[in-house]
Amino acid sequence: MKKDYYEILGVSKTASAEEIKKAYRKLAAKYHPDKNPGDKQAEEMFKQINEAHSVLTDPEKRKLYDRYGENWKQFEQMDEKTRQQYEKYQQYQQQQHYNFAGSDNNGHYEFAFGDIFGDAFGGGFGDDIFGAFFGGRKRSPFGSDYAQSYAMPGQDVHAELEISLEEAYHGTTRLFKINDQTIKLKIKPGTKDGQILKLKGKGNPGINGGPNGDLLITVRLKPHPVFTRSGDDLHMELPIDLYTAVLGGSAQIQTLKGKVKVNIPAESNNGKIIRLPGLGMPKDASKTRFGDLYIKLNVQIPQNLSEKEKQLFRELARLRK
Repeated sequence: MKKDYYEILGVSKTASAEEIKKAYRKLAAKYHPDKNPGDKQAEEMFKQINEAHSVLTDPEKRKLYDRYGENWKQFEQMDEKTRQQYEKYQQYQQQQHYNFAGSDNNGHYEFAFGDIFGDAFGGGFGDDIFGAFFGGRKRSPFGSDYAQSYAMPGQDVHAELEISLEEAYHGTTRLFKINDQTIKLKIKPGTKDGQILKLKGKGNPGINGGPNGDLLITVRLKPHPVFTRSGDDLHMELPIDLYTAVLGGSAQIQTLKGKVKVNIPAESNNGKIIRLPGLGMPKDASKTRFGDLYIKLNVQIPQNLSEKEKQLFRELARLRK
């Protein structure tokens, strides 16, 4: 489990040394073993508090932690040149961003990392970059020997996936081929625009036995010709003629749940909102709760009136006066 020293102490990443010490003293008093005899959770928390305090109050260790996160201890043992080479590798991995745009006729989406090392550094690296940076005594492409060995986690890979509003409503499945491995991704009903789906261990490979990174897919909803989404609610416009707006009536509309009949009250103004409960997006994957559908009436003024129609409107105008 990843440790965030700042989160453990309850301070921000910009906290001063005095703020860190103050937070430590407060938490240490709360979780001290003398106050919590036999409490294993308090004992573990006390250890984490002390670990976080020892790192964040040491300027050099804090600098390494801010730069490398939970791997700071491994980087502490490296010389500066090794760090710089590894950072070049990291920087390239962090640039990996993919868009699942097209598929074949079977709905399979092609996705390949490629030779990230050769592509990143202009060839000549291949798999040897692992040994050159982090395993055994091998010659690096930069001409230095390293005998140290470090296990490093792979970087996360980010991608985007477009789905329709109907797919977000009903849920759908995508099949991805990643480096000759087929992955089935299930998208649950109610998935929102911008929601991130994580496939653990499907990112860039770890180094020297380190865990693989994750594949993080950001879902994007395609614009819909009828509906706009706001949270779990849907909004649409319904054009109606002047006579229905004045006298009342009904209209049949197609919703994501199916066709429904909308009753339009008499004397409805242009822009009037009618709410249809439960006809919005699913609030959960089980589709037991839904948002609402809001319909905005758009009154259409009749065009190309005949002389008889104009006379009738003039008569109506006189009656209203």
